[in-house]
Amino acid sequence: MKNERWVFHSDTKPEDLGNGVIRRVLAYSDDLMVVENEFTEGAVGALHSHPHTQITYVKSGRFAFTIGDEQHIVSEGDTLLKTDGVIHGCTCLEAGILLDIFNPYRKDFVED
Repeated sequence: MKNERWVFHSDTKPEDLGNGVIRRVLAYSDDLMVVENEFTEGAVGALHSHPHTQITYVKSGRFAFTIGDEQHIVSEGDTLLKTDGVIHGCTCLEAGILLDIFNPYRKDFVED
């Protein structure tokens, strides 16, 4: 799907990451990637870091997020910025969907 101008949700492949998280890679190029993550209540996005800038948009649900040494509860419409290398993660408080935007794209999420 790299460099595809049109990416229809029905054509994307859901990847069950286990423990209540399903990831779908949506549109992406070398510079940018959009990923949808669906969480069930109680699912955890383990604390981690990576060398990508990441913006997360909360499409639905409620999440307890940690970014660096800060923690906040976020919900529909909230946006979070995670700069290169910052430790971050979340716990899903109410089932929902997060949209992640990465720069550059996450090679580890796709097989080119």
